[in-house]
Amino acid sequence: MLLQWLVPGRLVDRELELIRPDVRHIADVMEACQHPLTVRDAPREAGTTRRQLFDFLRVAPGGNDPGDASQQRARGYAFWMRLRPEYSPAVRIAGGCSLRVADTPEVRTYFGHVGYHVYPPARGAHLAERSVRLLLPLARAHGLKELFITVNPDNWPSRRTAERLGATLIDIVDLPESNVLFKRGDRQKCRYLLEL
Repeated sequence: MLLQWLVPGRLVDRELELIRPDVRHIADVMEACQHPLTVRDAPREAGTTRRQLFDFLRVAPGGNDPGDASQQRARGYAFWMRLRPEYSPAVRIAGGCSLRVADTPEVRTYFGHVGYHVYPPARGAHLAERSVRLLLPLARAHGLKELFITVNPDNWPSRRTAERLGATLIDIVDLPESNVLFKRGDRQKCRYLLEL
């Protein structure tokens, strides 16, 4: 059980800064979702609505997600990838990443301890890899000694991110029909292990 939320401090790597989700950044998230490259290349992200973002902030204030077993959501932290304005980025919010500090069989097998996505106009700068690296001290502070990263087998950019992080492919597992990821359309997950 998560006894208390930790404050990770500033999480910055050059132009990339991980920030806690907040209502004041919703317009920037929507701008990234509605960018023409996102609409063309990432239709699920392009379909994000303001209502969904407000609902997320209500459930996970400041990115602190208490989890919800009925929704198959593990407790953990969520961050938005902010590109600092002095670097003149194409979009201000580049994507999101999460650290699940629950260490359950479902997290290890299907969901992974870390998750990440980068909007198409911000791709190509290894932002997902850099974000995960910024979260490693927080994972260690929660006593995690290894992280599982799960990705769809055909998602080669995410697989390369896991490999650049130094994670090792353990296996590929089938998702059970009862899993929320199966209901979303996923059928298998590659499981990568990153030892801390």
